Amino acid sequence: MNNELFDIPVTTIKGEQKTLADFAGKAVLVVNTASKCGFTPQYKGLESLWQQYKDKGLVVLGFPCNQFGKQEPGNEGAISEFCELNFGVTFPLFKKVDVNGSDAHPLFVKLKQQAPGLLGSQGIKWNFTKFLIGQDGQLVKRFAPTTKPEDLSGEIEALLG
Repeated sequence: MNNELFDIPVTTIKGEQKTLADFAGKAVLVVNTASKCGFTPQYKGLESLWQQYKDKGLVVLGFPCNQFGKQEPGNEGAISEFCELNFGVTFPLFKKVDVNGSDAHPLFVKLKQQAPGLLGSQGIKWNFTKFLIGQDGQLVKRFAPTTKPEDLSGEIEALLG
């Protein structure tokens, strides 16, 4: 079993150090998010997935990113407050990251290597790209920003058995 993804350090929006190993045994949905994007209403769908499946073994992890149209300009406090007030987000949020380029967070570097986009592209095209990881730490699938969270239910249910 290859658990490279489990070893990558991540920082919560409140500054706590974690790794995906903290979520071992759960299916993980990693999403790069933004507060001022056309896809921002997907926060509601992501929260619904979290509420529907968290007791069955899914965790949703949001990673704010300001690389696409500067659509996540706020600091961690502003991001957290926005998500909570506007979309009732209770799933774990993390410190703002880059997902592309030389400063890309190691988690997203590894996710893009394991699940390239269209035509093998390693880049992430926009906010709300989603990566579904199995309970064993193996990447299962990458989903485009246009894929609505509610459209992932079948994949998640198949993963969770």
